[in-house]
Amino acid sequence: MSSRNSRTARSGKIADRLAAARQYRFVGRESELELFRSSLDQPEPPYSVLFVHGPGGLGKTTLLREYERIAAEFDVPAMWLDGRVTEASPPGFLMSLASAMGLSGERSPLDDLDADWRGVLFIDTFELLTPLEGWLRDVFLPQMPAHSLVVIAGRTPPSADWRAEPGWSELIRVLPLRNLGPDEIQRFLSTRDVPDDKLQSVLDLTYGHPLALSLLTDIVKQQAEFELGDLSDHPDIIRTLVEQFVRGVPSARHRQAIDVCAHARVTSEALLASVFGDRAGPGLFDWLCDLSFIETGTEGIYPHDLARDVLEADLRWRDENAFRQVHLQIRNHIVERLRRSEGREQQRAFFDILFLHRHNPFMKPYYDWKALGTAYAEPATSEDHPEIIKIVRNSLGRDSARIAEYWLKRSPESFIAFRTTSQELLGIGCVLTLGDFREEDVEFDPAIRAAWRFVEANGPLRPGEVMMLTRFGMDIHGRQDNGQIANMLALAFTTYILTQPNLAWSFLVTPIPEFWHATWVYLNQFRSPEADYEVDGIHFAVYTHDWRAETALEWLETMGHRETDTELRLESLESARPAPIVVLSESAFRDAVRQALRDFTRPGSLRKNPLMRSRLIAGDTHEHDDSGELQALIQQAAETLRGNPREERFYRAIHRTYFEPAPSQEAAAEALDLPFSTYRYHLGKGIERITECLWERELDPGSHAPES
Repeated sequence: MSSRNSRTARSGKIADRLAAARQYRFVGRESELELFRSSLDQPEPPYSVLFVHGPGGLGKTTLLREYERIAAEFDVPAMWLDGRVTEASPPGFLMSLASAMGLSGERSPLDDLDADWRGVLFIDTFELLTPLEGWLRDVFLPQMPAHSLVVIAGRTPPSADWRAEPGWSELIRVLPLRNLGPDEIQRFLSTRDVPDDKLQSVLDLTYGHPLALSLLTDIVKQQAEFELGDLSDHPDIIRTLVEQFVRGVPSARHRQAIDVCAHARVTSEALLASVFGDRAGPGLFDWLCDLSFIETGTEGIYPHDLARDVLEADLRWRDENAFRQVHLQIRNHIVERLRRSEGREQQRAFFDILFLHRHNPFMKPYYDWKALGTAYAEPATSEDHPEIIKIVRNSLGRDSARIAEYWLKRSPESFIAFRTTSQELLGIGCVLTLGDFREEDVEFDPAIRAAWRFVEANGPLRPGEVMMLTRFGMDIHGRQDNGQIANMLALAFTTYILTQPNLAWSFLVTPIPEFWHATWVYLNQFRSPEADYEVDGIHFAVYTHDWRAETALEWLETMGHRETDTELRLESLESARPAPIVVLSESAFRDAVRQALRDFTRPGSLRKNPLMRSRLIAGDTHEHDDSGELQALIQQAAETLRGNPREERFYRAIHRTYFEPAPSQEAAAEALDLPFSTYRYHLGKGIERITECLWERELDPGSHAPES
């Protein structure tokens, strides 16, 4: 720099340096700037009010300062009002305007504006002046000079009254401000000398939010070796951003409503009513809808991505217990929806519950969280069949294609089409349900052959039970590691296990186990190499789950505990496999019940009973060492006989024979004052009723304990 230029720089004001720094750091917003320039470049502005709105931290003030600089380039005078220092009343507003004009006295500042004055009035932080909106629109602004321009910046859009009034609908331009786009972000970071290896991390954390970008780039510049991690690693940044999003929240309940909205995929009135009650829910929903960082969709409302991340990280950092409570309240509502809905509504409920796993390290990398709800599953049609065969052939080979063709003829209802909301085919799935052994299936499909062998060795199907096998699942290019297809495959799998009451075994199949292993184990699907198979030289790894050892509802509860646990380790998950159960035929089960009754008062013998390793016990606990659980179940079943005059006598025979046994059956009959043949009849009927009750519980361990 020459000495003359140096003297000039040194002789300037700090304001000049500020203006130069602001201009250098200002990037993007080309369309917003062009809109403003074009209004100054015309003899008469095409509009009288430019209303800029958007959430806190998006750079509204920065944009207005750039507008002010452009106005100076055009030699257009400008005045500036700020809602933070302006009283929200007509006299207060006029007083602030008079001060901006350098006036004093009692006269209205509008009297000092020449009718030909062509300048710009900037009104910033307008959200603090919203009580004046009607007065400004109907009284103040109509008195402004015709060629003047008023630029308003606030968090919320203008009220509908502006559009409803025919005159103002022509003279107002509403400009919603969004996050910076990818090119703008790149230029923003370049002006701040952010190292190239940090760019993607900054982008992922900030979503292009200008204030978040500024805060994170300051950290990067100050600590070149610093690892950004996620927002929870930066509590100071979180606090700064939270202040931008929740300023002016009227009560703790309203803040909690924000927390619910930030944690749920979408928020509805019904969700808020389930958390806050039927009376408060609708009002809180309406209030949330008016917040600047809340968007509206077809399923409900949701926050901008950065707002969601910041608000969630803040709650978890401030109060982990409160975070878990919000999570549980949302989850309970979704699980209830999942259980009582069907079709598309059930699919949306599933996406809502899958979304609750998004922070878990075993789930986060595998699913496309932003795509949840943008696709749906439906039965494949006959028109889809040629495409299904083509997809399988191109990705897995000719033999697999022949197997797909076989199942399309044998069980076409097993095939699923995954489509976008515009009905474009995204991918395919096949969920086979088999309840009996068919020789032709086993001969034709190695997957079925391996599955039947596994089932026979580890827990055969009983009459009415079925096994489920995900035979094919991929996008239209044959990829299974596609995040959106992962969403849809999880949907198909979960929907099935929740709607099939007689499911005994499930088999998840993949040619890329190295990709899926961790997340499938997290979901309690366990690696079972003995069920693996090969087709066309491709090795398929199989993961299994015994739904008689852990039922669908128990599994949902397990997942609920894991969703917010970010400290899980793969080793501990792999060791959490439910203990194997003994699958008894009905006749073997009856024999076991009789033996359990005979051993009722001998715990050592009772512990050896096959029922101790059956689903009867597994449905209540995974600890099979305590015979007291089996004793309690037998007593509960026996209690169903009491209170019924016709069956009370059966209970007395059971009680005197097994619970408080007489020395012999003859002595029991004598104690009951019954002929021996009548006693034996009563005893047999009692055993029969107890066995029926326990067998029903064995087939459905999720059922409630019998009531007396």
